[in-house]
Amino acid sequence: MAEGGDARDLHSLLSSPSRDFLLRNDGQQVKIDSLKGKKIGLYFSASWCGPCQRFTPQLVQVYNELAPKAGFEVVFVSGDEDEESFTDYFSKMPWLAVPFTDSETRDRLDEVFKVRGIPNLVIIDDQGKLENENGVGNIRSYGAEAYPFTPERMKEIKEGEDRARREQTLTSVLVSPSRDFVISRDGNKVPVSELEGKTIGLLFSVGTYKKCTEFSPKLVEVYNKLKENGGDFEIVLISLEDDEESFKQDFETKPWLALPFNDKSSSKLARHFMLSTLPTLVILGPDGKTRHSNVAEAIEEHGIVAYPFTPEKFEELKAIEKAKAEAQTLESLLVSGDLNYVLGKDGAKVLVSELVGKNILMYFSAHWCPPCRAFTPKLVEVYKQIKERDEAFELIFISSDRDPEAFSEYYSQMPWLALPYGDPRKSTLSQTFKVGGIPMLAALGPTGRTVTKEARDLVLAHGADAYPFTEERLKEIEAKYNEMAKEWPKKVKHALHEEHELELTRIQVYMCDKCEEEGQIWSYHCGECDFDLHAKCALNEETKATSDVAAKEGGGESNDGWVCDGNVCTKA
Repeated sequence: MAEGGDARDLHSLLSSPSRDFLLRNDGQQVKIDSLKGKKIGLYFSASWCGPCQRFTPQLVQVYNELAPKAGFEVVFVSGDEDEESFTDYFSKMPWLAVPFTDSETRDRLDEVFKVRGIPNLVIIDDQGKLENENGVGNIRSYGAEAYPFTPERMKEIKEGEDRARREQTLTSVLVSPSRDFVISRDGNKVPVSELEGKTIGLLFSVGTYKKCTEFSPKLVEVYNKLKENGGDFEIVLISLEDDEESFKQDFETKPWLALPFNDKSSSKLARHFMLSTLPTLVILGPDGKTRHSNVAEAIEEHGIVAYPFTPEKFEELKAIEKAKAEAQTLESLLVSGDLNYVLGKDGAKVLVSELVGKNILMYFSAHWCPPCRAFTPKLVEVYKQIKERDEAFELIFISSDRDPEAFSEYYSQMPWLALPYGDPRKSTLSQTFKVGGIPMLAALGPTGRTVTKEARDLVLAHGADAYPFTEERLKEIEAKYNEMAKEWPKKVKHALHEEHELELTRIQVYMCDKCEEEGQIWSYHCGECDFDLHAKCALNEETKATSDVAAKEGGGESNDGWVCDGNVCTKA
């Protein structure tokens, strides 16, 4: 972009010595000077880019809405690698383009506007002055409403959204200028006015998304029970599905209402309620105000008991959860009817009763998950170290693998116990430990109560030293680390990094820039250069402790007085 937002001559930006025109996809040449007086979007995109392919139809819709009545034009700046791909992609665009053959201009525009990723839509005025470098984000969020894409317009929209949240009613949420109804699965129009005074659940969902598919049966069950009991409750589906057939197939199996497919209000409502995850079930009270931002998890765990989703009800649920956690035992977690065992390495059934009184790790993992495959060897090493010290310790693998073969192959790399593949207890355990992602490692104490759900981080940070993962143990570790570094100089100079001082810094894991081995906990670190040294590599003859800091610490000795053993350095 022009430095400091200064204007650049539009003609010089878009032309070359041999060309003063842009192209339409039918080959028509359009003089660059004809863009004077217009707002211009420079669209950096390419056919090979998936996000570009998804954004382009949205931009076409906005362009078609704005171009006839506003002075708005788009210029495609292609990142395609061959002319055939460019031509095919450009054929779907109703706007102009820099010719594919003019790679010099395309490269220059990339550099001027510092394009580091696509799709990228840069908004400039007819003088070439940058007005907005987040056109993609603005159009994804606001569509044509974002026009003319100025900071003032963005501020106006955000102030309007804040006001809409403060003054929210059921009508302001569900009624649009072109629609005052929602639809039932048989296609009937239901006036929004008929929903006034009810508790409303706004279900943001994508029918083809696995988490939404898994949540639906539980929500249907709760919805039907509330209807049977005469509950004044209704659900309105706000589908974020981009395929109409998928929307129809999902909606026709559900008992509730919905906004029509591809309704313009859908993305606006997702923004209004600050949607961050799917599925989300927003609860509106009878007054149309937001009662709760998302009760999906509460319904998963408590079912109909969570109704009517009031603050008082959630206080009750919190007390229930607390009592349940305090009463938790290994049997309450792992025994369900005849399922009273886990698998041993030889395929034998190990009774849960034989594990009572042990410290247990529950390992949620899967072979298809790269972070899991990276973590498992580390966990195997830690498991063996702990097992050597304490026989009253065990680990249970809880698989999210997609088929028995993958489970068996992955489990063959593990020395511990496992829940059988496809075991129904897995879903209950995932809910209990609120497993939002894998790998996840939860630690249980001898009573069966949860010690921590963050055991993976503790293993990565401290290895087998973290066992048994209690707060008391973590305090001991912290004291040990502080004692370890108590007499080390706080800053040093080193021959390998003479530009800046290195400062003693707590870093969980890093690579030493001298020995190129992994380091943990303490590093002599330069944040400006991202440079790290082990203490053993920093405190040697190549290092000179910063004199004023050393004096302040009372340690004016030379570094020859340090003895480094492994990752620990002490004064001789």
